[in-house]
Amino acid sequence: MSATLVLSNGRIHTMNPHQPQATAVAIRHNHILAVGSDDDMRALLGQGGEWVDLHGRALTPGLVDAHVHFQHFALSLQLVNLDGATSLDDALTRIHQRLTDHASRITHHASHMTDNWLQGRGWRIDDWPTRAFPTAADLDHIVPDRPVCLRDKSGHAAWVNGRALRIAGIDEHTPDPPGGQIQRDAAGQATGILFEDAMELVSRHIPRETPAQIAAAMQAAQQYCWQVGLTGLHDFDGRDCFLALQMLREQGELSLRIVKNVPVYRLEHAIGVGLRSGFGDDWLRIGSVKIFADGALGPRTAAMLQPYENDPTNTGIVVTDKEEMMEKVSAASAAGLSVTIHAIGDRANHDVLDVYEAVRAEEKSRITHHALRHRIEHVQIIHPADQLRLAQLGIIASMQPTHATSDMEMADTHWGDRARHSYAWRTMLDSGALVVFGSDAPIEKIDPLPGIHAAVSRRRADGSPGPEGWYPEQKLTMHETIYAFTTAAALTSGQSDRLGSIAPGKLADLTIYSADPFTTPPDELLDITIDATLVDGRFKHRTF
Repeated sequence: MSATLVLSNGRIHTMNPHQPQATAVAIRHNHILAVGSDDDMRALLGQGGEWVDLHGRALTPGLVDAHVHFQHFALSLQLVNLDGATSLDDALTRIHQRLTDHASRITHHASHMTDNWLQGRGWRIDDWPTRAFPTAADLDHIVPDRPVCLRDKSGHAAWVNGRALRIAGIDEHTPDPPGGQIQRDAAGQATGILFEDAMELVSRHIPRETPAQIAAAMQAAQQYCWQVGLTGLHDFDGRDCFLALQMLREQGELSLRIVKNVPVYRLEHAIGVGLRSGFGDDWLRIGSVKIFADGALGPRTAAMLQPYENDPTNTGIVVTDKEEMMEKVSAASAAGLSVTIHAIGDRANHDVLDVYEAVRAEEKSRITHHALRHRIEHVQIIHPADQLRLAQLGIIASMQPTHATSDMEMADTHWGDRARHSYAWRTMLDSGALVVFGSDAPIEKIDPLPGIHAAVSRRRADGSPGPEGWYPEQKLTMHETIYAFTTAAALTSGQSDRLGSIAPGKLADLTIYSADPFTTPPDELLDITIDATLVDGRFKHRTF
């Protein structure tokens, strides 16, 4: 059997323990044919096949982002970008600039799609000198008549203007919804900041993009993903996202491998039609049922065992209480659906582990071919007493390295000494838990290289907080980090027989780097570029 493509003269990190390194790989159509030396692989090249000299470039299995909101990432490319705004004035300037940029094709398109709502995301008060929440009045000075909704960086708070509050009917008499909070001033008036499920009071009035419009946005987003080295994603958005992905699949235009997680509010429907985790094909398959246990660190809504520093009455918000979680996880498990639960605070992680422990006991009484791959998303801070429980229960720790470097100052401020137990990748890995990495895009950049840098250095791009990094005992090696972006993702989705390593018979999804991340000093990792990405044996991005 001959190869249709041979990549040679490379530094290939296979993530296959039986053959960890090689210089060449032979591909036949969309599968790995063989891995080995340049001469041996070139000898396999068939008539009309392509031979590519990597000129010493590094190659790994295709990188997979195990936590993405792909619909929101795709649409975020069309929104007001407030990520990195250094003050309220900076944020307002960006909003004003977007409003006045009538020549922008993207602005016109986004305005049309949302029926004149102005939307954006990415602001964070911990980046502002005052660390004070903005108000509707701040927005009303520059956008008095057009409704505005701007999500914060965490996605767990929204900043809206007076017009949006009026459309939503929010006033001093509006009660806080379950699992949410309307921020109010001393007189009881809504300030324009909505936390957690209170955001729905406004978002329900924003016209939704159609699945066709979402699919169109995804095509541009898919190109971006290839350019940064991604070959697959685990998605956490809803039904419209799933419809859009199916449209792309039907049209033969989906060239990222997608694991689609199901929002818990669709659980009854998923069970009703008999969906099970793992159903689908190599391009689009069902993952887990997604539940929110709590909020986030930024707006201080993550559920904590003890109050936040300098905020003695605040222990966060429980979005889904333990009893309801138990009911949902038990029902999903009985139907063959794994579950993945967002848990940021130490109380949330503790409660989620209690629920999983009870459900694992239920599962022992059922005959199954394999244990369901239950996950916790983020595991951002975990009490020492709970640190071994993920491994003991076979729960996957789905974590995001750039959250640590983005959030480290907030964690120190709001969690104090407890922060040493946050973003604890080394602790999780050493406990025996499977650790899988992602970005949580669009909350963080979807690009994997910043995540790889964060995992091995615990430092920001500017070198802060210093040479050793933030809680350096939690650093990972490069091998452990690439494993978390490749092999661990395949194990998490039940695709390790097809993906996650470079070995004969596996699908030919590959990421090619300008330099070898395994030998590059941490300070120089962000200078590496992605020179090529292959999906299904085809170049989707190539610079050489």
